Amino acid sequence: MATSNETDKEKGKAMEKSAPGRALSPFEEMDRMFEGFFPRGWMQPMRWGLPAWSTMPEPFEGRMPKVDVVDRDNEILVRAELPGVDKKDVDISTTENSVTIKGSTRKEEKEEKGDYYRCEISSGAFTRTLALPGNVDSSNAKAEFKDGVLELTLPKVEKSKRQKIEIS
Repeated sequence: MATSNETDKEKGKAMEKSAPGRALSPFEEMDRMFEGFFPRGWMQPMRWGLPAWSTMPEPFEGRMPKVDVVDRDNEILVRAELPGVDKKDVDISTTENSVTIKGSTRKEEKEEKGDYYRCEISSGAFTRTLALPGNVDSSNAKAEFKDGVLELTLPKVEKSKRQKIEIS
């Protein structure tokens, strides 16, 4: 027969298991479902002699560049991260209230060691159009590209400039 102390411990464990936790993300739910169907570690690449997923190169293709859009009093500043993209492969166009950044990249890697030969070519293209928080004067826009970061300075047209309104 269990003592009252053991019964209290068992109740505590049961309460721990049934206590609500954080909600699972859809990815965590899928992981749990797969764990039920397949033994743990079924998808480990090293098991089959393949390279680990984390060491595989991540091409720029299909990815959208990360951007910052800053609304200043007289201008709108747009910064875009374009790693591995050459300045000559970037095309920028604007309308009065949007900017489009297009680009492409091509990277070729070769490695030869004895009978072993590897050649990987990754290339990709992207197009990103951003709505701007005001109308801009495209004819006076400035663009700089340094260390994989594109920075656009787009002056606002007079009617789009931010104005302070006093409360009466």
